[in-house]
Amino acid sequence: MKNSSSLIIGVAIIMGFTILGLFLMASSKEDSKGARHEDRYELVPVNENNMIIFDKTSGAYWNKFVPSDEGPTSWEKGDSPIKKSNN
Repeated sequence: MKNSSSLIIGVAIIMGFTILGLFLMASSKEDSKGARHEDRYELVPVNENNMIIFDKTSGAYWNKFVPSDEGPTSWEKGDSPIKKSNN
């Protein structure tokens, strides 16, 4: 009786870790271009009044000027300065 209950507990633990591992692998899966979703955007502080959010997948970026003594202003989208090559 003790051997069968130990076997059931062992199998349940192994199945639990397997399911957890599959879930973690699926949540950090890369997109079609090879970039993980959490690594897609980068905040680039230019100086104390300017900042840029850069999209590593498309090359697009948004810049924002924040005056020192004022609240937030709107974001402006810019075209990518990087040319795509057709290899």
